[in-house]
Amino acid sequence: MTQREQSALQARLYKIIFGTDTPSGKWFDLILIFAILISVSVIIVDSFADVHREYGELLQRIEWGFTFLFTAEYFLRIWIARNRRAYLFSVYGIIDLLAILPSYLAILVPQTAPLLIIRLLRVLRVFRVLRLVGYLHEANQIAGVMRNSWRQIFVFFSIVITIIVVFGCLIYVLEGPNNGFDNIPVSVYWAIVTVTTVGYGDVVPVTAAGRAISSLAMLVGYAIIAVPTGIFTANIIEKRHTHRTPLNCPQCSRAGHEDDARYCRHCGSSLRTDSED
Repeated sequence: MTQREQSALQARLYKIIFGTDTPSGKWFDLILIFAILISVSVIIVDSFADVHREYGELLQRIEWGFTFLFTAEYFLRIWIARNRRAYLFSVYGIIDLLAILPSYLAILVPQTAPLLIIRLLRVLRVFRVLRLVGYLHEANQIAGVMRNSWRQIFVFFSIVITIIVVFGCLIYVLEGPNNGFDNIPVSVYWAIVTVTTVGYGDVVPVTAAGRAISSLAMLVGYAIIAVPTGIFTANIIEKRHTHRTPLNCPQCSRAGHEDDARYCRHCGSSLRTDSED
């Protein structure tokens, strides 16, 4: 992908806001993380009824101040991004958007205000700031394993759904409305909480046959727990055999680049600062 031409001001701001290799870049992200933590603390404190009655208006003003600050920062990132599309659809770009949307959504639907706690996800930037390469590698490894395992997990999930529906239909036939299993969806709900070994106890079988099915469902639940674990373990072992040093793009935050790569193979942005070139 071709990169957009930047003015001198945009290039300078890009190094500060998207980069972490310069002192100003690190300070920017650290101050941003500190502001995020304060904002989340305001949301948590405001959830206490006594505090809300006494200081609700003040806390709301503080929260709107942070919202305007993060909104300005979000649009500033879009303006200076070398590849705007890559940033908008990157993990960080989506999180940045979700961090400000609940405030504006709460104007129309006040009940959504607590969703601002999503803003805490922006603290994930600390991994870029502190350059925790060990942790970054583990995160990239897990993400890669999940991408490689999604077909196997999808097949496994489909099998589990089929088993749950079968158990739900069986218990509906054996127990019926007289014992609380009014319809098949209720019976499938019972099968879900039974196979997952949660067992809320709000709907329980009373007949001998129903209890036998319930016991079998719980045993199946314990048996299938090991399947996704085996899938992930096998893929992690395979991933380690093909280990590469993680190199993350400062624009779209994706990893998986070669050690000597200079540009992101996903968005085309430079992987290295001018000081590294």
